[in-house]
Amino acid sequence: MERHHDSATVSIAEIRSLLKEVNDPEVPVLSILDLGIVRDIKVDGDKVEVVITPTYSGCPAMDMIRTEIGAALGRHGYGNVRITTVLSPAWTTEWMSQEGKDKLKAYGIAPPNPLQQVCHVRPFQREEAVQCPHCHSYHTRLISEFGSTACKALYRCEDCKEPFDYFKCH
Repeated sequence: MERHHDSATVSIAEIRSLLKEVNDPEVPVLSILDLGIVRDIKVDGDKVEVVITPTYSGCPAMDMIRTEIGAALGRHGYGNVRITTVLSPAWTTEWMSQEGKDKLKAYGIAPPNPLQQVCHVRPFQREEAVQCPHCHSYHTRLISEFGSTACKALYRCEDCKEPFDYFKCH
């Protein structure tokens, strides 16, 4: 049975809490809040608008994320929900929560470095110093600019020899 909420009962904090149930389909240990793609939550009477920004403009997971946001809020009686996608400003890994970055590392994906952290490998070429999420070594090597998804790169640890995804900075 659908409950109808009025402005007295709808709170942004409640909506934010419910959005913790919505995970990224490509990295299921991350909620969309951990990922930082929820840009705004607006409430007007019984109307709820969730504003999201994709990690990449062509991210194939966004349709599923929109569906899951609507379903999560619908399960809790919110029937008048609009999900708006905004492309500007572009999403950046700086919007990810520290908890999200910690979850990535525990899951075996190297979290993004701060944007300014790079090491100089060759003249005129800068490469990020990426820590292995398995053995914590920085003795790692880029294998491919694209890992299991476009937002990740594939690395290999030269110490433990394990391949791993790195959530690219941008």
